[in-house]
Amino acid sequence: MAVRRQPTLRDIAAAAGVAVSTASRALTRPGRVNADTAERVMAVAKELGYIPSASARALLSGRTSTVALVLPDVTNPVFFGLVRGTSARLRESGYVQVLADTEESVEVEADTLRKLRGQVDGAVLAASRLTDEQIAAAAADLALVVVNRTIPGIPGVLLDTAGGMVQAIEHLAALGHTRIAYAGGPATSWSDRRRREALVPAAERLGVELVVHGPYSPVRDSGPAAADAALAAGVTAVMAFNDLLAFGILERLDALGVDVPGRMSVTGCDDIFGSDLVRPALTTVRSPVERAGRMAADLLLARLDGDGNGADDADGDAQDDADAERAVTAEPVLMPTDLVQRASTGRPTV
Repeated sequence: MAVRRQPTLRDIAAAAGVAVSTASRALTRPGRVNADTAERVMAVAKELGYIPSASARALLSGRTSTVALVLPDVTNPVFFGLVRGTSARLRESGYVQVLADTEESVEVEADTLRKLRGQVDGAVLAASRLTDEQIAAAAADLALVVVNRTIPGIPGVLLDTAGGMVQAIEHLAALGHTRIAYAGGPATSWSDRRRREALVPAAERLGVELVVHGPYSPVRDSGPAAADAALAAGVTAVMAFNDLLAFGILERLDALGVDVPGRMSVTGCDDIFGSDLVRPALTTVRSPVERAGRMAADLLLARLDGDGNGADDADGDAQDDADAERAVTAEPVLMPTDLVQRASTGRPTV
């Protein structure tokens, strides 16, 4: 039995009486052709059972319908919400998302962006470890949107974790802590620098002595070193760069028999899965990560389409669409954070 040949774009164009390029635009970007023509081409495609070829579409349009999400560590749970948010938004607009893990390496990240040129239509760059100059250079050849970064001329979404850390130190000061440690993140982390810049004046305003330690890798295994440094410094509270680091701190303090929060209060940042399950449950800064992912995808789609319109928000959040339109050429969209108070913080007893 002979296998029925699948119709091609050329077949659709011939049957509809239009050029192949017109048929391609009618099927991929119907707004760019006459409405009657687009309707006729789509009707023919449906009648013939046409299944578009991604490779053929890329050759004709210069588009791959693929977007990369570039992350410093795909195993960090904080990025799970970002993956969901960007993926859902891109899928609604006919794009496929691919993930790139740069393993907290500046060299790997720079090489990844070089290799993505011509392979994807654009990229969402989250928590980049590159310099502003490196990112700006990459954006000259690849449509980029940044998350947790501010770079002039490049659309971005900024989670206000610095503001959240200020909330955390205010919370600790209100409990009576006067000497507090900050266990910082990677030396290449832009977010870490921004948090330090916010914490120093906040500590001065509150009359708190701030002891800064680090840099630490933002993983659980770095926790013991951060906990030991906090104990040696004689502080009564330690604020960790992220929840994974805080988990490691809690484990080390428990192993040493240090009472939390009586002897040492601990805070984290991100409110990842498990923050309420560790013992004691972790006080942490919560960020709208999934919403940030949707917004980042909106910004990239607006840049790719050149019309400022993102996909409709499945959750009915019209504000996201308005923010996306403004942020294509304006300042990054700032998303507020809030402090979730749990059992790992309390009044010092020493």
